[in-house]
Amino acid sequence: MNNLPIFVAEVSSNHSCNLERAKEFIKVSSQIGCQAVKFQLFKIDKLFAPEILAKSKTHRDRKEWELPIEFIPELSTYSHSLGLQFSCTPFYLEAVKELEQYVDFYKIASYELLWDDLIIECAKTKKDLVLSTGMATLDEIEHAVEVFKTHSNSKLTLLHAISGYPTPLKEANLKAIETLRNKFKIDVGLSDHSVSKDVITRAIYKWDASMIEFHLDLDEHGAEYKSGHCWLPNQMEETIKSIKNGFLADGTGEKIPAPSEIDDRLWRADPSDGLRPFKEIREKF
Repeated sequence: MNNLPIFVAEVSSNHSCNLERAKEFIKVSSQIGCQAVKFQLFKIDKLFAPEILAKSKTHRDRKEWELPIEFIPELSTYSHSLGLQFSCTPFYLEAVKELEQYVDFYKIASYELLWDDLIIECAKTKKDLVLSTGMATLDEIEHAVEVFKTHSNSKLTLLHAISGYPTPLKEANLKAIETLRNKFKIDVGLSDHSVSKDVITRAIYKWDASMIEFHLDLDEHGAEYKSGHCWLPNQMEETIKSIKNGFLADGTGEKIPAPSEIDDRLWRADPSDGLRPFKEIREKF
């Protein structure tokens, strides 16, 4: 049975290394209906191999995308003050320990799914883990799941993802959510890169996604916005509101007259002559 999923706002590198801007992401995430906000903690020299950095200015320039580690305590505290869960993706082993006292759960990105040591470090904290599965085969995902479960009994959530930025609708392959759930018997959600309300709605109502991760930008000026996979606040808010309204409309399933139709019950056709309203109403009309 479908349940309302957890909505996670992924800030990625759109914070511009500015604490107040980062906090604005948290505030907006709360306002638009998310239950969690997520950042990324990486150091460029621990993300890319030295030979790549030596030859590629584009990769070296991502130094400007780093989230200062000293922001983490305040971002966590502010998130919790607004009732949001706080999460962060560690991209180097030491980051797991640096984040441990601040995050409610860890998230491992699709690009690091094959890195057993990172999964093990997260598992050893006994905190919940969310694992994205972009680009991965079922065998690779199975290995990652086994590594985590060998070292932890905490909750593991898989996110179906397509690491295309943006993801073409014809490649979204939402049915893989069901494949992963049937295979691993755990919660499965979606890390979205399509920026499509239709994809989100389908993932939830048809495939019962338990978590939806959106990439959020505030104003089209974030570092990753030009890649085409980031949602603006009004887009996310409209989509989340629509999903919540849909769940509200589902009701209980009990077939009884609704409060808004009670008064009209006596204006139905009277069984004795097929005319509206019931005779008792006609007599007093």
